[in-house]
Amino acid sequence: MTSVIHNLWKKGLITPPKWLPQNVMYETQMGSEAYGVSSGGSDVDVYGFCVPLKTLVFPHLEGQIDGFGTQHKRFSQYQEHHVEWQGRSHDLSVYSIIRYFDLVMQNNPNMIDSLFTPTRCVLYTSAIGERVRSNRRMFLHKGCWHKFKGYAYSQLHKMDSKNPIGKRVETVEQYGWDVKFGYHTVRLMLEVEQILMECDLDLERGREQLKAIRRGEWTPERVREFFGDKERDLEKAYQESELPYKPDEEKIKELLLDCLRMHYGSLEGVIMVLGSEARALRQIREILDQGGW
Repeated sequence: MTSVIHNLWKKGLITPPKWLPQNVMYETQMGSEAYGVSSGGSDVDVYGFCVPLKTLVFPHLEGQIDGFGTQHKRFSQYQEHHVEWQGRSHDLSVYSIIRYFDLVMQNNPNMIDSLFTPTRCVLYTSAIGERVRSNRRMFLHKGCWHKFKGYAYSQLHKMDSKNPIGKRVETVEQYGWDVKFGYHTVRLMLEVEQILMECDLDLERGREQLKAIRRGEWTPERVREFFGDKERDLEKAYQESELPYKPDEEKIKELLLDCLRMHYGSLEGVIMVLGSEARALRQIREILDQGGW
């Protein structure tokens, strides 16, 4: 299995940083294919992550002092859109593993979805990609409710847009409203319901409802009613959920460091990992400093 980024780069169709094609760790197809509602002709949305060069992750190795002098730009994300390949248009988003972990830990809906896509949607994965995907539930916490609800509310607000652009013009002309925004509103609420109540996520579970919305079988009023009912129900689910209120940053950080060790071979001399006693002493010093002692 070869990564999509590597294939497109070899064919001269994209121009990512030179080091990136050989350092992609995970790629998955997102969008309608991942949600089980694809009609077969949709664009291919590819999300993934890579491990940048060690000096990009740890710039002090090249003598850079954070906050002093000329700062070399760190790699965060590579994007390229409308890349034509094999008769389909591809949109690419590949994140640094650091940025990717941070966004997933924040329970950003797109990033969470990218780790819970059906197996058939995984286009490429390495041992590191498998390690992260197999630990995906580690990232879930109650903060998902606020993130997903916020995204859903944004989609709900856009649903009645009177100035559609691109392919959405045809959609609005056909149905009288933007069914795609309605579909995403419902999808996000169904997803966060699963996360809160089951501490897991199956992206395809609500596909029949989503297909019905995309066929124009729902009205905007029905979507608003659905959102309002779910919002009330999920406030209770939020309180009763077995998920932690916030992510376990130390545990997630250790997973990240393990992935970096797998790729670089060693982090010795690059980063200092504090033991439990050292962490406790540092926390005590911080408390004393804040108190003016």
